[in-house]
Amino acid sequence: MSSSVAIQGFAGSFHELAAHHYFGSATTTRPCATFEELVRQVAGGSARHGLMAIENSIAGSILPNYTLLRKADLRITGEVYLRIRQHLLALPGQELAAIEEVHSHPMALLQCADFLGQHPWRLVETEDTGLSAQRIRESRRNGVAAVAGTRAAELFGLDILAADIHTEKQNYTRFLVLAKPEHAPEPEQPDKASLYFHAAHRQGSLAQVLVRIADLGINLSKLQSCPRPGSTWHYTFHADLEFDDPAQLAAALTAIGPVTEKVQVLGRYRRGVTH
Repeated sequence: MSSSVAIQGFAGSFHELAAHHYFGSATTTRPCATFEELVRQVAGGSARHGLMAIENSIAGSILPNYTLLRKADLRITGEVYLRIRQHLLALPGQELAAIEEVHSHPMALLQCADFLGQHPWRLVETEDTGLSAQRIRESRRNGVAAVAGTRAAELFGLDILAADIHTEKQNYTRFLVLAKPEHAPEPEQPDKASLYFHAAHRQGSLAQVLVRIADLGINLSKLQSCPRPGSTWHYTFHADLEFDDPAQLAAALTAIGPVTEKVQVLGRYRRGVTH
């Protein structure tokens, strides 16, 4: 079993930065081109942990990743909140007026839509912010810029033509730490949990679940609906619960049992801090 951490992205990416914040700067990361590959790396034992973005404060939830979580036999063991600062990077000596194309991950382009929309540039979607910066360095292409972070600029020797170009300056991404069940010991005092549940397809069923959770003094910090496979217009719900005492979670699981059709706990962990 490798002790490395699987990430979606490559050197200089925000996934790499988040992994270093959580596990330490000496951590070895295993780049993955897709989130599906990340899950396979962890589930197959090529990496002991995975670190996967799940939502952004500007672009919202990464909906396909909720489906991956539901299907994978993995556990959530932690989380990281990372402030995302997006910059426009290019080869040294380039000027803003010379730029014709901007390359980056679709999520990064979306986060910078207001700035990018002010210019007649061709936007090219790529698989990763850091990889976009690396390709510009390696190909030495003039007239091409990348949207990426400070780490990518430093790593690949690129100039920052425009700093902090994201639309919302308080731009944060939440990452989940994943592991196989046998490598996911529960912390002594977990204060957050993620779970899936199915509510009966009838009037007021979801409200009953939410009321029972609220009555126990638990904060429902996230509620995301996802289509339920095989049941048209029926939904399963991903919920993140924050509590002060693990006993509250145990009581909540007991309380919602009679008003749900299925409950799956994805992990109990400590709340993440913001970097």
